[in-house]
Amino acid sequence: MVQSTRAAALALAVATMTGMAAHAGDLTIFTDTSDPAPKQAFQTLIDDFQKANPDVHVKWTVFDHEGYKTAIRNFLTADAPDLANWYAGNRMAPFVKAGQFMDVSDVWDQNGLKTSLKSALPSMTIDGKQWGIPYTYYQWGIYYNKDVFKKFGVDIPKTWDDFIAACAKFKAGGVDCTTTGTKAFWPAGGWFDYMDLRTNGYQFHMDLTNGKIAWTDPRVKKVFDEWAKLLKPGYLTANSAAIDWQDALPNLVQGKAATYLMGNFAVAPLKAAGMTNDTLGFFPFPEITPGIGRAEDAPTDTMHIPAKAKNPTDAKKFLAFLASADEQTKINDILGQLPVNNQSKVGSDPFLQQGFTMLSTADGLAQFFDRDAPAEMAKIGMEGFQEFMAHPDRVDEILKRLEAARKRIYQQG
Repeated sequence: MVQSTRAAALALAVATMTGMAAHAGDLTIFTDTSDPAPKQAFQTLIDDFQKANPDVHVKWTVFDHEGYKTAIRNFLTADAPDLANWYAGNRMAPFVKAGQFMDVSDVWDQNGLKTSLKSALPSMTIDGKQWGIPYTYYQWGIYYNKDVFKKFGVDIPKTWDDFIAACAKFKAGGVDCTTTGTKAFWPAGGWFDYMDLRTNGYQFHMDLTNGKIAWTDPRVKKVFDEWAKLLKPGYLTANSAAIDWQDALPNLVQGKAATYLMGNFAVAPLKAAGMTNDTLGFFPFPEITPGIGRAEDAPTDTMHIPAKAKNPTDAKKFLAFLASADEQTKINDILGQLPVNNQSKVGSDPFLQQGFTMLSTADGLAQFFDRDAPAEMAKIGMEGFQEFMAHPDRVDEILKRLEAARKRIYQQG
């Protein structure tokens, strides 16, 4: 009777294990990579993973961008997939704090990712743990007209004071020092990000966008004081609040402006308008406070394991595969963006090469103001930045308005 019971128990255990093994072979992935290049990149990634792991059967579901924003909040609490893509920094924080993303620090530790993905480590870390894998990003920085710089005898500025001094030269010659179009608000967010990152550093910026610092804090006021050095003398294109970012591109192309703070997606339309590698240049945003670590705006796409994933073992295999230098090289070549792995390779495009070096050696990566701050705060904040860029004398009332919004939105005193 005892032997029979033991045999039955063993049979049940084997059956259970067999069932688990069969179940473990299915890996479900949800993404919002519906545009052609991201879709192709993920298809390549999944095909490569399945070749390397023939015992794993990947089931991939693609959502459109807007639909995914709602879907992820539903499926993380209900029938979760094994993997889902999202974004780094404060955009992933609500899911981490709600216990909906799995801690994957072991994937980082076992694969040496704190070295190879070093620049993204701060934006993937909450409470000392890592919560996903970054796989692509692109740089922001200052694009400039080389002919204009040469005409005025201006070298690439290393510091903010150097930049402002160059602005004075350009203005004296009838050229805008910098151009932009803030009709859609978000380019003003890029300007604020860099002014704050260079004045106060990465952690301060994250705390500010996370509602932990008052907008009336003297350190925030210092950001706007530095920014005013550009705005009050009229070094920015005068009608920037009335135009979109694309409308400002001809100013740089035609030499009516010397510089443009923008993401790398601006290179293609600038070249389509007639600029070449001989006339278009790029440099990192200059230093403002000496000794502050150099952080960059680099919106980063990430992959996560939901806390309710049914197959975390294979999901972690997939994350490690996605983090590898070779795979990040391959998918980012399709995306036309940059691999986060600093051992990856990029093509011959000089702007991607410069961006790769700049981001791989950064001390931290911000995700852009409208990703790092909650949606309502981002809207109010960027409206305030746009207003400040047009009317820098209104700084005190703008900061009071942003502080009132902070207290209401974050419910912090």
